[in-house]
Amino acid sequence: MKNSFDHALPNAEGYFGEYGGSFIPEELQKVMAQITAAYEECRQDPAFKEELARLYKHFVGRPSPIFHADNLSEKYGTPIYLKREDLNHTGAHKINHCLGEALVAKKMGKKKLIAETGAGQHGVALATAAALVGLECDIYMGEVDIAKEHPNVVRMRILGANVIPATHGRKTLKEAVDAAFEAYLKDPVNQLYAIGSVVGPHPFPMMVRDFQSIIGNEARVQFKEMTGNLPNNLVACVGGGSNAMGLFTAFLDDQDVAIHGVEPAGRSLAEVGEHAATLTLGEPGVMHGFKSYMLKDGQGEPQEVYSVASGLDYPSVGPQHSYLKDLGRVSYGTADDQEAIDAFFELSRLEGIIPAIESAHALAYALKLAKQGEKGSILINLSGRGDKDIDFVVENYGKEYGIESLI
Repeated sequence: MKNSFDHALPNAEGYFGEYGGSFIPEELQKVMAQITAAYEECRQDPAFKEELARLYKHFVGRPSPIFHADNLSEKYGTPIYLKREDLNHTGAHKINHCLGEALVAKKMGKKKLIAETGAGQHGVALATAAALVGLECDIYMGEVDIAKEHPNVVRMRILGANVIPATHGRKTLKEAVDAAFEAYLKDPVNQLYAIGSVVGPHPFPMMVRDFQSIIGNEARVQFKEMTGNLPNNLVACVGGGSNAMGLFTAFLDDQDVAIHGVEPAGRSLAEVGEHAATLTLGEPGVMHGFKSYMLKDGQGEPQEVYSVASGLDYPSVGPQHSYLKDLGRVSYGTADDQEAIDAFFELSRLEGIIPAIESAHALAYALKLAKQGEKGSILINLSGRGDKDIDFVVENYGKEYGIESLI
């Protein structure tokens, strides 16, 4: 590690080292300043913190447990543990920050929450939070992902949200972000854009990280209680990077804990548009109002990206991840589509847990570490459950794993 982690980050301008900031129109910057002030007031308000803690416990079901995966551990000769964010209400880690953002919006007097979603987990969580606090909710989602993640689309609509398709470009997550930003700019006074990861202009990378940090804070205590030690390795998937920052933050000062972020290698790291390995192959740039590593085309614009996991196909990444990469504190590797699907079935059939395809990338990388000789304990953030993915997986990979259609 080159330097110790700076806990004061981001600074007042929203920078983690050289990454982050707020590259948005002046009029919108005034709105962001209001959001920052409201969040700072909320985070210091005992009543706000008490209400959020109450909802985490009685609505979400926190703390989420840590599970020792006995069968995987025996097969791979490595102690493997899962932080079970898939057991949260709505099925993923996304509810952690959506509740926080919804409460902030309510305190600010906003009338509507808007957001993008890829795999649909953020959309479901935000629709849930909006229903709970009595706000309208618009969710922008790429047409490709609407078809792919149909169960989550149905959930959002049942919860009262408007699901609005993004129909340009590749019609996936990046385009959903574009569409949501465009809608937000039309009325930033009455709406709050509840960004779904540790991305976007300041204060969102900070705010989402802080709400998600409950994952690592719980895990640190739970793992010590279970084993008497801290884990030797942390592993989490990275698209925008919220579940990863949620787990990593509590362990950044623990030099004996190796931290691994896992990006999607898709179908090929060698081909443009066939992966979304931003930290692996990208370079610094500005998109969607913040500076971070990004995948660029020949004109410096966001490159086309792809992943079998709808929640990971984003051509940038949270600015704190870029900072941690340059600092050398977190190692960023990849898992490709096939490795993720193999891990999806491995966990399902060895432990009786069907993971989200996003989370399966983290599991795939952890299994690679074990195969490469890692004998120390591995704690994987199982960031979501795979209910949303089962139709897609069976349709595209079922025969490979002996699942014949019953229709």
